[in-house]
Amino acid sequence: MVGPVSQEERLTASRRIKIGFIVLVGLSAGLITLQGEPSILTFALAVCAGLVVGTVVVWLAFPRGLGFRS
Repeated sequence: MVGPVSQEERLTASRRIKIGFIVLVGLSAGLITLQGEPSILTFALAVCAGLVVGTVVVWLAFPRGLGFRS
């Protein structure tokens, strides 16, 4: 039988989903730049910009933050 999910398990799952979404947006930005044969610097900047955009989107979607604090 499965018991109820603890608050710690909820925070951990929420944190993983949010971080996964941020990484997904960042890598997506990098993959889009690969279509134009960019330099390594351009690719890295696109990934960094995507990570920033992903963080902003998560921050807007979940106003309580990234869930690193309880």
